[in-house]
Amino acid sequence: MPAPRPAAVLFDMDGTLVDTEHLWWQAAAELAAELDLTLTDEDLPDVLGRAVEHTAAHLHRSSRTARPEADLVERLNESFAAKVEARTVPRPGALALLAALRAADVPTALVSASPRRVVDLVLDALAPHRFTTTLAAEDTSRTKPAPDPYLAAAARLGLAPAVCVAVEDTPTGVASARAAGCPVLAVPSAVPIPAAAGTTVLDSLERADLPLLAALSVPAAP
Repeated sequence: MPAPRPAAVLFDMDGTLVDTEHLWWQAAAELAAELDLTLTDEDLPDVLGRAVEHTAAHLHRSSRTARPEADLVERLNESFAAKVEARTVPRPGALALLAALRAADVPTALVSASPRRVVDLVLDALAPHRFTTTLAAEDTSRTKPAPDPYLAAAARLGLAPAVCVAVEDTPTGVASARAAGCPVLAVPSAVPIPAAAGTTVLDSLERADLPLLAALSVPAAP
C-alpha cells in the first residue's frame, strides 16, 4: 500500500520555510528608530506576518511623521530585501519536507505576503523547482490576513482549499488560511499559536511528514 499523502501543501515563506521573520522585524525596528519609535511586543500584530503596506501604515500612524507613507513602504522594502539577499537560512526540516513532497509528486505552492522581489530572492536560495506555483503580495488584491492568497493558490492548483494543507508560522497567516478554508499546520516562529479546530501545532517542521499532512486534510474528490 502506498503511504498516504496530502492533495497539496501551501507554504508560507518568511519564518516558515526560511528564517527571515527576524530580518523583517529588524527592518521595521530600524525604520521605527528613524521615526523616534521603539518597537515592543505590542507592535507584533502589526509587523509579523504583515504586508509591507500594513507595517508602513502602522509606523506612519504611530509616529505621526510628516514623511509620506509611500516613502516608508520603499524604505522597508529596500531594507528587508537587502537583509534577505545577505542571509537566507532555511528553517530546520524545511528542505527535507519539500524534497519528500516533490518525490511523492505532491503539488506545492509558496504563498507569501512579501513582495515579489523578496520572494524571488528566497526562491533563488531554495530553488524555484521545489514549488508548483508561487504567490507574492502583488498577486492578489488583498493579502494576509484576508483569505485571498490561499484561495488563489488553491485555484491555481485546481483544488478545493479544504484539501490543501497550509503551513504557517504567525497568527496572521493562520487567520488567512483558516478564512480560506484550509486546514493548517502551524509551526510558530516568534509568537505562540494555540492549537484549535482546524489548526495543528508543531514546534518544528522536522516533525512533519507526508502521513501527518495527509491526516490533516480531507480527501480530494476522485
